[in-house]
Amino acid sequence: MTVQEIRIGANRIGALIGKDGAVKKALEEKTGAAIQIDSDEGEVRIEGEDAAGVLRATDVVTAIARGFSPERAFRLLEDEDLTLDVIDISVVEPSPRQQERLRGRIIGKAGKAREQIEDMAYVGISVQGKTVTLIGTPDHLKNARTALEMLINGVPHETVYSFLEKKRREEKENILDYYY
Repeated sequence: MTVQEIRIGANRIGALIGKDGAVKKALEEKTGAAIQIDSDEGEVRIEGEDAAGVLRATDVVTAIARGFSPERAFRLLEDEDLTLDVIDISVVEPSPRQQERLRGRIIGKAGKAREQIEDMAYVGISVQGKTVTLIGTPDHLKNARTALEMLINGVPHETVYSFLEKKRREEKENILDYYY
């Protein structure tokens, strides 16, 4: 029996449970894991015989807890190549004010910077609290993480976009070289 326990914020418990328990039920069916949620404490216990199913369910619960919609988080179950990456920005900037500034740089005006990075790096990004959470393939996560670290270190957005465009071109060239 494999058991994982994680804590989620009270504001995300409703998203994890879903209307009439639909999200929780779907997650249990797709992973074979049993999920127990303590709404008062924010404790989520995930257990099951299949360790891989429990770990995948844990990733989905973590993604929902970190701000992803259940539909976007469920992509982790639909594509086994996708993984979850959580960046803790409080390590870089312990001050809440500086963390807010970093979140603003990553999200951008009206969410445009986040959206641009998602499109260019082929990842999903959620910025919540002290974390930035990514969903993507390992190679795409590596590029997105580098881009986000560049933003965190104060590199201009245009430079970050140029970096991602270069990585996108390299990826296309590698695909063409592979097939031709």
